[in-house]
Amino acid sequence: MAVKMIVGLQYGDEGKGRAVHFEAKNASIVIRATGGSNAGHTVVANGKKYAMHLLPSAIIRPDVLSMIGPRCSG
Repeated sequence: MAVKMIVGLQYGDEGKGRAVHFEAKNASIVIRATGGSNAGHTVVANGKKYAMHLLPSAIIRPDVLSMIGPRCSG
């Protein structure tokens, strides 16, 4: 089983949420391990725009289990 990790090198909008959504098409589990409530991800899928804050951006994929780790604050 392969594991992919997306890590940002700075705070702010650097495309992590979009990258996770893209990579999640081949995933079975996506875990958001850290981040605060001001973190935001905007993803466009099937012509619809989704704006999320604490939720992993792969939450809109029904075949992917999305988990939120204990270090995420809300």
